[in-house]
This record gives sequence, structure tokens and C-alpha cells, in this order.
Amino acid sequence: MSNLERDPVELLCPPETPHGPAVQLFDYREVPLGGPRAMPVRRTLPQRGRTTIGAWCFADHYGPDDVSVTGGMVVPPHPHTGLQTVSWLFEGEIEHRDSTGSHELVRPGGVNLMTAGRGISHSEVSTGATTRLHGVQLWVALPEDSRHVGPFFEHADTTPFRLGDATLRVFVGELVAGDAGEAADAPSAPVTVFSPLLGAQVDLPAGGTVDLPLDPGFEHGLLVDAGPAHVEVGGADGATEVAWSQLAYLGTGHDRVRVRADADPVRVVLLGGVPFGEELVMWWNFIGRSHDEVVEFRRRWQSDVIDRNDPDGPFGTVAGYDGRPLPAPDLPTVRLKPRR
Repeated sequence: MSNLERDPVELLCPPETPHGPAVQLFDYREVPLGGPRAMPVRRTLPQRGRTTIGAWCFADHYGPDDVSVTGGMVVPPHPHTGLQTVSWLFEGEIEHRDSTGSHELVRPGGVNLMTAGRGISHSEVSTGATTRLHGVQLWVALPEDSRHVGPFFEHADTTPFRLGDATLRVFVGELVAGDAGEAADAPSAPVTVFSPLLGAQVDLPAGGTVDLPLDPGFEHGLLVDAGPAHVEVGGADGATEVAWSQLAYLGTGHDRVRVRADADPVRVVLLGGVPFGEELVMWWNFIGRSHDEVVEFRRRWQSDVIDRNDPDGPFGTVAGYDGRPLPAPDLPTVRLKPRR
């Protein structure tokens, strides 16, 4: 998914505070996705005080939306560099096309993972069969030694499994085994990552509880899609209520988290990874390491794709999309600063 803000701010945040409560809560900001009937998305990463969770660096949460009102998702061809996109749906159907020649549908239970590497372009459009659209769009920052790999695309179907009262689907990485071997046989997601990561959907019925085993070397986030959820980690003074669309952040050092539902069912997206120590510059749909690098990414997109429609350029072209690609917004008048 593109960051369709026409005047995008530099997606960089102040350094994270090293100490704080065991469970930190972050609210979303609403961003319109697209044209006159813009589909609103709720962005929880990046934001003030929290740039990344592991290598997860961008999280948009949307729906459930009536596409007859919002117009659904219509994202023309646009570029990416230095990242992977992860598309995960709860409802609806989205058609993906990209400049590697990939053409795939994503539906609930299936994951689309696109590795941009040195450069890719793609489009995403909700299909005519979609009446309600509901899901998350996530980005993963590629580490320095992998960020110039050749672009490629992967699709995988996931298998649900039970843990406590919960039903889980792992769509990136794998869930670690707990002290009693919980989740030892949980299926892992057969998609490629370049740093240790976890992405999973967790569903709890009303009144249900689950103890999720965690890798203590990871930091984690829980994005609430249905709730509220009550989240408790060892040493915390009781459970923390996490409202719909809030993001709960857990630092490293935790080997499990308890999630509880009260009167309403709960769904959370669990994200985790080893803290990402590299400096990033994130602007529009590019991830680089310096201002000048992002300026060059933008120049190449405008020159090769927008001006010349060059299929042999670094971003290629998206076959089968009926429409023009997105031009890049103007750069800010100040230099973009790398931050960790």
C-alpha cells in the first residue's frame, strides 16, 4: 500500500524513551487513502515516541469499511525501496500487481509479502466481489546488508491453530515455544524475512484468555482490531486495557503476555522482532539512509516512470493496471534527517 498523503511529513520520530511502563499505549492518527471518497486508515507506526517494533516500521489499520461508501481501495502503481510490504486481510479481497510480473489476490487467511529491495512498483485494488474491506497493511525495514536485493513477491496461505482459548494464524515468522511447550507445533509462515520477526493474528471469544509465549529478545506490539483487550505481562500491576485501534508496546525481556477478553470478542495483531538498531530515513514510499538517497529515489521514479514510462528503469512498470502511476509529492524544503 502506498502512503498517499500528498504532503507527507518525514516519517521519523524522536528517540524512544528507554524506560517506561511495561505496557505502553499509542493512539492512531487518521490518514485519508486516495481520492474524493478517500478510504480512511488508522496509522499507529511510525509516530511520536515509537519509530519501529523490531523491523516493523509502518502499520495502517482500516475497516470494516462499506466500499459502496468509501469507494474501497484503489491505489495506482507507486514505488517502494528498502522495505517489504505485508498485506493481511480480515474481510474483503485485494488484487495485487507489481513490476516483477506478479499478479495475486489476497484474501483473509492469506498473506502477500512483497520485497522491494532496490526498487519495485505495484498497485492494489479491492475487487468487485468486495462489499466490506477490513485489514492491516504493514511495512518491514530491510537491514543494510539486504536492502538492495532484487525485488520479488511471495504469497502464502496460513493455517489456524488453537492456543488456550485463542485461535491464532502466524503470517510472518514463528511463535516461540513457552515453558510448557505451548506453540511448539505452531505452523510458521513460509515467507522470506531478513531479520528475526513475528506477525500473527490472535482471536479470542468473549470471556477468553490466552498466554502467548514471547521471545525475550524481541520487542512486541499488539494492535487491537476488536476489543477492548486486556493485556498483562509479568511484573506489571494488573492488566492494561487496550482500546480498539490502539497499539500496546512491550519492550524486550518478556517471555509471555496474557491477553484477556471481557464481554466482547477480541482480535489483536501481534508484531515482534529484534530491536532495529540502524538509522532510517522514511519519506513517502521510500526507505533510505540519507536525504540525498531519498532525493535520488524520487528523481528516478519521476524520470523513468512518470516522464518516460521506461519498463527497463529501476522501478519497472505494472502490467495490467488501467491507469497512470502516482507522481511523487514535492520534497520538503528542509533536509531529511536519519534517526534510529
